[in-house]
Amino acid sequence: MAKKIINLLILLPLGIILIIFCVANRQSVTLAFNPFRPEDQVLSLSAPFFVFIFIALIVGMVAGSAVTWVNQGKHRKRARSEAKEAVRWQSEADRNKARADEIVGQLPSR
Repeated sequence: MAKKIINLLILLPLGIILIIFCVANRQSVTLAFNPFRPEDQVLSLSAPFFVFIFIALIVGMVAGSAVTWVNQGKHRKRARSEAKEAVRWQSEADRNKARADEIVGQLPSR
C-alpha cells in the first residue's frame, strides 16, 4: 500500500510534467545529418522537438547502462568464481562429515 502511494506521489507529478513538456514543445523541427548541405531532405528528419529530446534520453540511458554493465563485469566474474569455490568447499565439508560419521560408527561402543 505504501509503495502504491509513493509511486503515485512520484509518478503522477512526473507524468503531468512530461505532458506539459510535450505540449509546450510540439512545434516541428528538422534534424539534419548532412553538415555540408543541411537543406538536403534525404539526410534530414522532421519531428516535434520533444521526440528528439526523448530519443536523446533513451539513448543516454541505454549507453549509461551498457557502460555500467561492462564496468561491473569484473565483479560478476569474481562472484561466479567465489560461488564455485563455495560449492567446492561445501562438498568437501560434506565428504569430511560423512567420513567422520563413518569413523565414529566403526568405534567400539562402551
